[in-house]
Parts: sequence; structure tokens; C-alpha cells
Amino acid sequence: MLPYPPTRAADLVETLHGVPVPDPYRWLEDAGSPDTQAWVAAQNAVTRSALDGPARDALVTDLTRRLNYPRTSSVQRRGGRYFFTHNPGLLDQPILYAQDAADGEPFEVLDPNRLSADGTVALTAFFPSHDGARLACALSVHGSDRQEVRVREVGGAGAVRDLADRLEFVKFASIAWTPDGSGFYYLRFPAPGEVAPGDEQYFGRIHFHRLGDPQSIDPLVFQTPEQKEVVPMVAVSADDRWAVITAQRGASDDSEIYLVDRRSGEPPRPLFTGFDAAYAFVESADGRLLFRTTRDAPLGRIVSIDPEDPWRRVIEVVPESRHRLSAAYLARRTIVAQYLRFASDHLALLDLDGVPRGNIPLPEIGTVLTLDAQPDSDEVCFAFTSFTQPPSAWVFRLSDFRLKAEATRFRSHGLRLPAFAEATAGRQAEVSRVQYTTKLMWFASKDGTQVSMFVVHRADVTPTPETPLLLSGYGGFNISRTPLYDPGNFPWLDGGGLFAMVHLRGGGEYGEAWHRAGMLEKKQNVFDDFIAAAEALIAEGCTSARRIAIEGGSNGGLLVGAVMLQRPELFGAVLCRVPVADMLRYHLFTVGRFWIPEYGSADDPEQFTYLLRYSPYHNVREGVRYPPTLVMTADTDDRVDPGMAKKFAARLQAAGAGGPFLIRIETKAGHGMGKPVSKIIDEEADMLVFLQTSIAAASARAEA
Repeated sequence: MLPYPPTRAADLVETLHGVPVPDPYRWLEDAGSPDTQAWVAAQNAVTRSALDGPARDALVTDLTRRLNYPRTSSVQRRGGRYFFTHNPGLLDQPILYAQDAADGEPFEVLDPNRLSADGTVALTAFFPSHDGARLACALSVHGSDRQEVRVREVGGAGAVRDLADRLEFVKFASIAWTPDGSGFYYLRFPAPGEVAPGDEQYFGRIHFHRLGDPQSIDPLVFQTPEQKEVVPMVAVSADDRWAVITAQRGASDDSEIYLVDRRSGEPPRPLFTGFDAAYAFVESADGRLLFRTTRDAPLGRIVSIDPEDPWRRVIEVVPESRHRLSAAYLARRTIVAQYLRFASDHLALLDLDGVPRGNIPLPEIGTVLTLDAQPDSDEVCFAFTSFTQPPSAWVFRLSDFRLKAEATRFRSHGLRLPAFAEATAGRQAEVSRVQYTTKLMWFASKDGTQVSMFVVHRADVTPTPETPLLLSGYGGFNISRTPLYDPGNFPWLDGGGLFAMVHLRGGGEYGEAWHRAGMLEKKQNVFDDFIAAAEALIAEGCTSARRIAIEGGSNGGLLVGAVMLQRPELFGAVLCRVPVADMLRYHLFTVGRFWIPEYGSADDPEQFTYLLRYSPYHNVREGVRYPPTLVMTADTDDRVDPGMAKKFAARLQAAGAGGPFLIRIETKAGHGMGKPVSKIIDEEADMLVFLQTSIAAASARAEA
């Protein structure tokens, strides 16, 4: 057993709804205390002693090679100008480029790598004006959800200059330019001192910023002061008539719609209320507003409404189908609908009457990372990736029904990239030289529900009970797990291992009913699905108990924390990343109150009962041999409070049996958003060396 640093256990017992609840490590919630900081330093030292060595050094070298490949992860077109983010290889942050017309020369608009010495300033979102002449850029420092918005003017021949406009207190950036480019609506949160301490995370409101004005005079457009967990997003219709505000309740998709008449200047008026379904604005067409909604359609449909109609009659444009409608845009009077079919993206084209016009062909089973279209253009721009293909940008033209890819794939078509990309494009072949197999597998969960998962392995590998397997899941917040290119998976795959991604209830892969089947009091379904996936893979002869490693982050960290406690004999290693690990107190920190509609709250007696039943921190038992576990967090995480990860690791170490139980506490990394490539390499190396040693040891014990 590793010599864990001593951790003080306080005699703290809190009685909740008549139930005594011990919380001996609550003092670790205070990240700034000298005791906590000393504990963090001591824990990191033990973790480094366990992970560092020649095996990890070899993985760092291997991962550095594997991450040295060109990728383009987003693309938009405005006013004949393309904007795209591109990383030629090992830059900590991708660079934002612009390109005039499809055959123009790209030029740099913003290089975040120049904004910090350690690569921890990230461009998290960018919003071009309608004519492509200006750009609002959201920047995050150290992985924080807090962002600063800067505005850049983009002239001809690559002339780029900063405007004086800088906006603070932005989070979950939502920006909507007016068509004339004179200003934009944006989401911001309170400044310190404007609300009660700690409430700066809440009370999002929409303001309007006119270029050149100080932020202090930006007029307030919309707020819900009586509903602190409402987060409003904003868009402006192409006809410049309406500012459309989508008010979401916390982290849920349930929303209300409000309209601001830009002609009359009247206060926002409600269009859809009640938070009884999800709504997302698509665009305006022929005097009507198009919305994607789950109202009376758990898998989604598109409806239209005349905002001037006093009866508010809703007309169905695109009915619900067998597959989830996850996004929709308008391009030259054509609806571009993004559907999720068995957890893989498909793009369908329909006219304004909902009549199908065909599909945009996609390269393979995969994921559309970003999708962009404008009503005045016949081009559809999107970034695509899969388990085995890096992100690349594509342009589809409705006029000639042709799909063209950017230069990381085909130099002769579509968008052109800077000269350095041509010099490195050959690395694409190196990345994908080995052939891999991806298949969709179905299995029955504990209650008989059919659940799917992707299974990926090298084409020349025939799985056996001796094969190590990495099982990944999330299962919450209506978020869909779809194929993504992760260079960190390939040392595992190339070593003969399997990777499986499960589409658990609670996620969004199969619509809102699927989501609701894994939230609140039904959360145990998510854990049952994940456990059943492992058992199904064993039954298929693909692996065996103790040769299965599991991983998940955030809500997925909660998932793997819960299942390792419920079925410890099933797993050989656990990667528990930035976990929501204390279900009784999560809502007291950062933006935790946003998650109450998903999880429930310990303030409610009934919800307290089921939260306590699966809360990882509260369900560690003495004397149980739990699998080796690496808990991962970051002291600058302002999404999921790092105190929960620290408490969970301390509780596992105190229980004593099994393990080892390590915790890795990162600095300047946050919840993961905008993490520099250099930090990604270090993190992936730590995870892989931990998995390799843990699975080998667990397999040896199983055979003994």
C-alpha cells in the first residue's frame, strides 16, 4: 500500500431530515486554507511518485507524436469570409484564421498562444458580424468559465486591429450581432458587489452593447430577478425584426422564449412559457419564426409561429421522426436539420414546408462538431470528426450539391490553410495508418431496457476474455456521447485494447424520454446501464472482470464513482475526473444550483433519500477492496468544485482496502475547457500509465 499522507478526520456529523450524516473531510472544501494546500501538495507528491518513471516518459514521447497532427475544429462563413480555428500540431491553443472567399489566402485573426506564456488563455468562442468585418472573441484564463469578450476589426488583405471594446463578467458566451454590425446583444452575469456574495454565478441577463460605448452604460434588455437559475441566450432574426431570447432553466434544456421587437423598442414579451419543453430558435422566414422544440415531441420537431398572431397558432413544419433532432439552421430557404441516428450525426435537407430534399453526405459514422448556415447563403459549413478521423472543416453548396473539404484533407478543394499546414499535412497518413473497427452493440440493462454502445478496436484484434477494455460513459443533462477523435485512446487501442462508449439513459442520444429516464429519482438507471454494459462485454467474450477500466468526467465522474462502489469486483481501474462526488452539498458551490433539475436537492426530504443512496463520498465502506482509482481535479475548476474530489479521495484512502487511491490536482486548468496541448499530454500520460499498471496488477490478482 502506498504511504498516503495523513488526512485529518474531523468529528463532524450533520443531521439532515433526521438522518445523521458524517462529513469528516469538509475542511478540504476550503481550497485557500493552509491545511488544504499542504494536503494538496502532499497528495500530488505521492501521485507523482507512483506515476513517474520510464513507462510514463515513453508515453509522453508517444503522445507528443500522436498529438502532432493538423486539425480544424470549427468553421463559419459571414459576408463571403470564412473564419476557422486550426492547430497545425503541438500549439497549446488553436489559432483563429479568416479567409476571403474559398480560394483566398488565409490570414491570422487571433493567436491565443501569444496571450500567455503557459498557453492557458483560450479562445472559447467567436462570433463574426454579418458582413465578416468584425469579430467578438470570448477568452478564458486558466480554464475558467468566466470569459472576457474582445472585439476585433477584420479588414481586407489581412488587416486586423483591436477595438477598444472589452466586456467582463461574461460566462456561457451568447452574442448576437445586429445586421448592420453596430453592436450586439450578449449574456453577462453580475459583477462582484451587485448581488449577494456567491450569487455572481447566477442572475444571468441580456444587455446590448453598442460599439465604442463603455460596458457600464450597456442597457439591460432582459432579466428574471426572481429566478436566479435562469440562463438567457440570445439571437437576432435575419430580417432584423426580432431579438429572440431563450431563457433556459439551469443546466436543463427546458426553456421559455421571449421576443424583443427591434422596431418598437418595447419590453420583451413572452412567446412560449412554462418551462415545459425545450425550445431553440432556428430563423425567420416569410414573416414567421421557426423553432426546434420537444413540445409534444420528445425526439424534437420544427414548428413556426407568426409573432403578430394574437392567437399564437403554432404550425408544424417538420414532424417528429424516429431519430433525435439535435439542431437546425436555415440556408437559402432550406432547412438544414442535424439528426442523431444511433448516436451518430446525419444532416438532412428540407424545404420550408418540411418536404425532404436529400441529405448532406458525411464521411463515416461520426460527429458534426459545429454546424453553420445563413439564410442569405447556399453554403453549409461544418466540422466533422470520428473515432479514427481528426476534426476537419467541410463546405457543402446547395447550388451544386457538392461536398468539399478543407486543405487538411484535399488541397485542391474548399478552404485553404496557411503554408505551414501543407508542410505538416503528411502527418495525417501517420495518424490513420492503422485500421480500426467501430461497431454499434446493443444489450439489455437490468430492467430489460435496450441500450447501445460503440466498441472500437484495431481491425486485426480479435477480442478475448484476456483483452483489456476501457469503458466510458456520461449519462446526464441530455448530453449525447458521439464519436470523437482522441489521440489519447490510440496507445490503448494499438496495444490491443478495446474502447467502448455507452449511450446511457440520462443522455440525449435517444431523445427527451431517454434523458428523463436517467434523472432525479431514476438516476440509478444510469448506473445499472453502465454495469450492464460491462457485463454484456464479458458475456460476449470481449474481456473479463478486473480487465475493465472505467472512465468518466464531471457527471461521468459521478457515474464511475458510484458504480465502482456498487460493483467493486467488476473493475480493474477507475479514472474519476472532476467528479460531482458529494450529492448532498454539490448545489452549495459554483454553479451547482443549475443542476438541481437534473439531480434534485438534499434540501428536499424525498430527494435527499435517493441522493444519499448513491452519493460517492457517502457510500465508501470500510474493508471493501475497491479497484485502483485515480481521482482528477483542478484547483481552478469553477464548474465542479474541487473540494468534492478531494473529499472522495480522502474517504477512499481512509477506508484502506484495495486501491491504490491517488488524486491528481492540476493548476491553471479549470474544468477542462481550453486546456493547453502541453497539459493534455501530461494528463493523458498519467491516465494511461495508471491504467496500464492497474489493469496488469488486477489481472494478476484475478489469475492468482
